[in-house]
Amino acid sequence: MDPLLTLKEIIFHRNDFTLQIERLELRQGEIYLVHGPNGSGKSTLLHLLALLLTPSGGEICYNGVPVQGAQERQRLRRQITLVEQSPFLFNASVYQNLAFGLRLRDVRGDLQRRRITQALQAVGLEDFENRRAKELSGGETRRVALARAMVLRPQLLLLDEPTAGLDSESLPVFERCLSTLPDQGTTVVIASHDADQQRRLGGTSLYLDRGQLVPATAAPLSQWKENA
Repeated sequence: MDPLLTLKEIIFHRNDFTLQIERLELRQGEIYLVHGPNGSGKSTLLHLLALLLTPSGGEICYNGVPVQGAQERQRLRRQITLVEQSPFLFNASVYQNLAFGLRLRDVRGDLQRRRITQALQAVGLEDFENRRAKELSGGETRRVALARAMVLRPQLLLLDEPTAGLDSESLPVFERCLSTLPDQGTTVVIASHDADQQRRLGGTSLYLDRGQLVPATAAPLSQWKENA
């Protein structure tokens, strides 16, 4: 079976920064954790995987087929969800925030309600449907953002520092939810400064250093400590 997403000889330039990925394969139903110091290219890599950036060179393949053209990128983006480091919620109810993407996909009525209820239960916020976004704590906002991503049931879920700043109550709930997604067929890629997260979640660790993937075992110990 072909990998879900493959990067081949990717080069991406932005100002004085260059991201170079010789080869990266993401397989369906796996968790990948991307570590590295600030400025190493973690967020840039996530945006490339989300098909929001076009590389200067190389090839991106989805299910073994090269991604070519704006229309193809737009179609595939409906199967990929990126949750940014500081997620934005509409100034509306939690339910309305989760319903927005479903309406765009013409998921309405009882099916919409069931999926929203299931997603909020998964993140431990089942009684939050009518809460306003502005009333949520930071940890609750991140959990709602995760539920909003999950409700779309993407093939590929990309998370940029999703647990940064989470309190001790929210963190285990959040990670427990993430750990269930591969069994549902979702591939999860997490950019994180938490070096212990792989121990808790399992999965494959990737390490970026100055725009290039290096074996995690080759990463300087001092950088691992800085990122913990």
